[in-house]
Order: sequence, then structure tokens, then C-alpha cells
Amino acid sequence: MKPTTTRRIATLILLAASGTTFAGAGASGHAHGQDASAIGTPGDPAKANRTVNVDMTDAMRFAPANINAKQGETIRFVVKNSGQVKHEFVLGTANELKEHYELMKRFPEMEHSDPNMVTVAPGRTGEVVWKFTKAGKVDFACLQPGHYDAGMKGAVAVRSSKSAQGAISEAHSGHPH
Repeated sequence: MKPTTTRRIATLILLAASGTTFAGAGASGHAHGQDASAIGTPGDPAKANRTVNVDMTDAMRFAPANINAKQGETIRFVVKNSGQVKHEFVLGTANELKEHYELMKRFPEMEHSDPNMVTVAPGRTGEVVWKFTKAGKVDFACLQPGHYDAGMKGAVAVRSSKSAQGAISEAHSGHPH
């Protein structure tokens, strides 16, 4: 076997044995569990409500680092690596990202093919299309070794669709039809 094939197989075995859960779904060898819906679901590119351009730099920052979304909205993230080293854009809960980062430190060559993440080579652009199904905070980070610790993190604040509907219903319920 090639060294990269052996490394991937070892990573798959380790991930399967660890019981760690990550957001999204895919056949990359990550164990996907109940928390997948905590941040949303993979989006349909044809149904994207808008596009958000995200720049990744070797200053270990995302621009923008804070993004607003509405519950139910599908966003196409066009992620550009303006740096000279490989970067990632990974959506997840804070705990999922921390757990995954610890694995990345041990296995820096781990490959990803999940819909909630993209690895982007220097000077290249990648894409993640995501539907935000729940209100709250969805974190994102670069999980390349050293990058997360250097502060390469951000968040999507997902505003509840019910809060706007609730205000309309409440205002409208005070009179008969």
C-alpha cells in the first residue's frame, strides 16, 4: 500500500474507534452523530438564498469572521485562500471543532470530503453550501495544526424565523375575523 493509503486507513480506524461526532454527512471516515442537525444540513446549491465571500489569510483570520443568517436560509460560502499555506473552512459546534482540531494535530494530512467543510490550497477558492435550520450560533474555524490556536475562528449568528412570525401572530390575534 502507498503511505497515504495506509495513513488514511489508520485515520479511519482511529476515528471509528474514537466515537467522535462531527457535523455534516459524508463518506470521509468521520463518525457522524446526533449533533449533525445542531448546525443545519447540507444545502442545495440551486436553492442558495445568497452568497457570502469569505477570505482566509496567513494572519490566521477569516474576513468576515462574523456572519448573520436567518433560520431556514441557505448560504453559499465562497471561500478564498489568500495565503501561502493550506487553510480550511469548517462549520460545526464549538465542541465539535475543538475535538476535530485535536485529531488534526495528530493527523495533519487527514483529508476531508464532508459537506460542512472545505480545504483550500494557497491561491485557490472552495465552496460550502449550508442550510441553517436552527436558530443560535454556528461556529467555523480552520483546523489546520496551529491555525485554530492562533485564533482562526468565526461564527454565524442564526436569527430565529419564529421570532418575526410570533410578533406578527401576536399583533394579529387581538381581533376577530
